[in-house]
Amino acid sequence: MSKSIFSLLLLFTFSGYGQDKKPTDTINKVQPAKTEKYGIRIGADLYRPARSLYEDGFSGLELVADYRVTNKMYAAAELGTVDFTVDDDQLNFTTKGSYLKVGFDYNVYENWLEMQNMIYIGMRYGFATFSQNLNSYTIYDTTDYFPDVTLYPNENYSGLTAHWAEVVGGLKAEVVKNLYLGFSVRLNMLLAETKPDNFDNLYIPGFNRTYEGSFGAGINYTVSYMIPFYKKQKAEEKKTSK
Repeated sequence: MSKSIFSLLLLFTFSGYGQDKKPTDTINKVQPAKTEKYGIRIGADLYRPARSLYEDGFSGLELVADYRVTNKMYAAAELGTVDFTVDDDQLNFTTKGSYLKVGFDYNVYENWLEMQNMIYIGMRYGFATFSQNLNSYTIYDTTDYFPDVTLYPNENYSGLTAHWAEVVGGLKAEVVKNLYLGFSVRLNMLLAETKPDNFDNLYIPGFNRTYEGSFGAGINYTVSYMIPFYKKQKAEEKKTSK
């Protein structure tokens, strides 16, 4: 009997000791480092080659690129060429030239780890050099006494330039590793232009039609590939304790 009582006392003593003991150390752990890719993304517009297939008289090419400067900010540019013959009811003209747009995009989308998709807004400065060729125009007789007369001057105006500002909104999504599909909408405001004598710039490469005055619009669909240069750890990395 005394042996049983002694055993119970020992069990009670060690049980109480175990309950009173508390951990004295705290293990601090750092979350795995979250890194993001920085590099240049190069590609081409798909809309202009597709347009040349269904619209007679149009051919064009546009190359696109952007470079990640900060977490949200990207430097961006587009370079293109256009050869476009417009055949309207009253006149027929051909515009040939090239253009360059430079500016920035700001990504408003918060990506998951290792992703670099974009929903962005941005701005561009655009500059174009081009020529206009007046192929023909028709003089209408409003009295119906004489038939309409079509003249073919085939007059060329070269050395023309134009400058404009552009507001951009769009998105880019990674479909496979480092390969992106994109879409954007552009609203343009003409800043300055040189006009041919006795004619007007009815179409400007990169700006598009100018029939509505100083404002224009455009779209593009892009495919681009990112060349990563380095990875950078996110600034908001913090320690957590457990």
